[in-house]
Amino acid sequence: MRIRLKTQWNRQEREVSLDDTVSVLAFNAWKIGLQTLLEIENEHFQTDTQQQRIAVLEEIMAFKVHLLDRIAYDLMTETERGQLISTFALKLADHVQDNAAEFSGAGDYRNPFIDKLNARMADYAATNWRRLAQEPAFSMSLSFGNFIADALGPRDRRWVTDYIQQVLLPEMLTPYKKVLGRLGFLP
Repeated sequence: MRIRLKTQWNRQEREVSLDDTVSVLAFNAWKIGLQTLLEIENEHFQTDTQQQRIAVLEEIMAFKVHLLDRIAYDLMTETERGQLISTFALKLADHVQDNAAEFSGAGDYRNPFIDKLNARMADYAATNWRRLAQEPAFSMSLSFGNFIADALGPRDRRWVTDYIQQVLLPEMLTPYKKVLGRLGFLP
């Protein structure tokens, strides 16, 4: 998966705020998510509607929020981490709102995404994390694969989880971890 990432600031001398950092992170996370969705479609897994595509993107974004939460756990105080995660989640909710409204018309797409995100944070909290490698363990990647499978059409559900875990997740993590590294969240 080859993606051009934006992590450079226009004015290097200014102090970068949390909002600036999260905006860059959300922009890149969404871009990586779109590329991941494209990879799923290129493998001919069933995505029939734009709303189904948005549902897949919501799952990818919820996963990325949780990954950031796990990574930030050792780097920040609970208050700082909470502020980071909630700001990131709200920025991603803006992306979901804008894109879903473009395809489905006016409506509230932000709050259902936040509800899904809260449910996924609880789901992923019960899974394992490889702390030294800063990456999901098998149980987390399996959960992610199952959530993506549920968002796709019924035709390929049996096969997509393996593909997500073994091929797509490592491809998706590489650019995401690169962005996190450039923003100072990973060494």
